[in-house]
Amino acid sequence: MDHVFQDSLFDDPAGAPAPADKLPLAARMRPRSLAEIAGQDHLASPGGLLARLIRANTFGSLIFYGPPGCGKTSFAEVIARETQSRFVRLNAVLSNVAELREILAAARRRPERRTILFIDELHRFNKAQQDLLLPDVENGAVRLVGATTHNPGFYVNPPLLSRSHLFRLEPLSTDAVAAVLRRALEDPERGLGQRRHSAEDNVLASLAALCDGDLRRALNALEVIALSLPENAPLTERELAGFARERRIRYDADEDEHYDTISAFIKSCRGGDPDAALYWLAKMLAGGEDPRFIARRLVILASEDIGLADPFALPLAVAAHHAVDFVGLPEAELTLAHATLHIACAPKSNSATLALHEAKRLLRDEPVQAVPLWLRDAHTKTNKALGHGKDYKYSHEFPEGISGQAYLEKPLKIYTPKTNGLETRVAERLARWEALRQKQKTP
Repeated sequence: MDHVFQDSLFDDPAGAPAPADKLPLAARMRPRSLAEIAGQDHLASPGGLLARLIRANTFGSLIFYGPPGCGKTSFAEVIARETQSRFVRLNAVLSNVAELREILAAARRRPERRTILFIDELHRFNKAQQDLLLPDVENGAVRLVGATTHNPGFYVNPPLLSRSHLFRLEPLSTDAVAAVLRRALEDPERGLGQRRHSAEDNVLASLAALCDGDLRRALNALEVIALSLPENAPLTERELAGFARERRIRYDADEDEHYDTISAFIKSCRGGDPDAALYWLAKMLAGGEDPRFIARRLVILASEDIGLADPFALPLAVAAHHAVDFVGLPEAELTLAHATLHIACAPKSNSATLALHEAKRLLRDEPVQAVPLWLRDAHTKTNKALGHGKDYKYSHEFPEGISGQAYLEKPLKIYTPKTNGLETRVAERLARWEALRQKQKTP
């Protein structure tokens, strides 16, 4: 069976005590009470909403949303322990509808002891599986505790989400992770204390920093490093070097990390911070992001946020996109860095974006203007007979190509140039042309 029924959090499915010495360090160090949960004070503090709900045992269904290794499973187990609930663990990746039906039926048969159904990776359940939970969640036959690394707004059905309290967990701080590592190193019962390793605070802080707020990963790394050394040996920066070389940036393509990082990249470029823009670029590349996706975003930035302030940005971004295609990684990283720096350092103007939005608004909210007769196509005899093109003034016959003729039946003001970069020249040119138009109209 893929699910695990546990009447005691210390028992395995067969009821025999789990051999603690065989468990990974991260499992042995799992918190046993709300007070032991590290780094989530906004949820675990005694006066907080979650703590009050647990003490009163009045909570319904809960969804914990956060990155790997931040304590989602720990919260679920602590809640079951402190409320003396029957605990059923289910992994959404390995489960199916038949198993889920069996679990829900078993919970209905045991109403005397409330069942907490913990579903890890809840986002992996499809709509039918999530819908299957609704009746039993609604009538209280089970209390769902879901854990997900993905935004519940995108992956959890609205009816199920509306019946649950949503709690967001943050990546653990370096200090919080380092404190748990120190406890694990010194604890003789659950940790590595019997091996009598020592470590300076800065070494544990460095290891914590390498793990990007993922406590499980940090504990696993500590265990691997410690077991590779003889007992009593100190843990030093030298032992961390191998782990640091194999460090993997947490970056899930097409998920929250993808969207958050590209958002930071775009806003850094828009805000004129080349250092931040390059940092986020490097993170995306290290995380395995598709370089063509990054190049496409640079092309969009060149029009959306730079526009006429630097008309060279768009052809450079388009050239970078082509270069990524025919050069490929890793050399194309240089091209992306080149284009990123140009766009981050370029003067900014969103006048093209604003003008397009205004033109669309006018078309949506105002009567659509007809094409004036003098601007209509006059290539056929019929069109000429209808007056198309009559009285059109050929622009090249006038100073600077400005005839003074109108190109809309009802004049509109849509584009307003900004005074950034080369667009300053555009503003000056348009002002001069307006003066010429007025002069052409003067008898």
